[in-house]
Amino acid sequence: MNNIKLFESKKVRTYWDAEKEKWYFSIADVIAILTESIDPLAYWRKLKERLKKEGNETVTNCHALKMVAADGKMRMTDVADTEQLLRIIQSIPSPKAEPFKQWLAKVGYERMQEIGDPAQSLDRARENWKKLGRSEKWIQQRMTGQETRNKLTDYWKDAGVKEKDEFALLTNIIHHEWTGLTVKKHKDLKGLKTQNLRDHMTEAELIFTALAELSTRQIAETDEAKGLHENAKASKKGGTIAKDARLALESKTGKSVVTGENFLPIKKEKKKLN
Repeated sequence: MNNIKLFESKKVRTYWDAEKEKWYFSIADVIAILTESIDPLAYWRKLKERLKKEGNETVTNCHALKMVAADGKMRMTDVADTEQLLRIIQSIPSPKAEPFKQWLAKVGYERMQEIGDPAQSLDRARENWKKLGRSEKWIQQRMTGQETRNKLTDYWKDAGVKEKDEFALLTNIIHHEWTGLTVKKHKDLKGLKTQNLRDHMTEAELIFTALAELSTRQIAETDEAKGLHENAKASKKGGTIAKDARLALESKTGKSVVTGENFLPIKKEKKKLN
């Protein structure tokens, strides 16, 4: 389960291994936070080389997982579990080392709480969105849409659709049908790279996405769609329902539902010295 955790509003790519019950963290992301290096990958390469020469087994035992890179593609990324990361942190002089260690312990504790009470993960998601400046109305719509999405993917799993590539293909069919854009083109419109598209949708975009996915699931259930091919047909039909609703609304308001609006932080232009 790929995920994003926030440390002082800075993102750390993480992966939860349910079988081993372990968190894995992107080492480069952690180094970027601790060192504020402009090239954390280069910093990590040099640190890794030095630690290997010192005979540090921690570096040898670290492995790589596919995570979303800066260009938006899934790329192999060096990761470390909590124990390995703590040892690596010891080799990085940083005033943020101790606060980060406390954060690591908190992440582990929270995960154990979430396993016992899944509702807590939703509460934490809500808190993270609040920290990022989302309104209560937006958060509620985002969470409602996620529930709709989960019901659809549950249906796909039961219908024999393979996860990852096939899920992405069906999602793209739905999205393209109702927006007229592929998921990638919609992200490009919003100026997004590694960010989650839904986290940067407007309230209207979230509502129409939910309508498209709700319609897709109900059509698939009615047709008893099985496998990729039949569910692709249902996805197109579900997307069409949301497209027709979008066009009807746009004709009344004269405003486009699909926009380039996002929640990216506004970068202030540096004033040139005269």
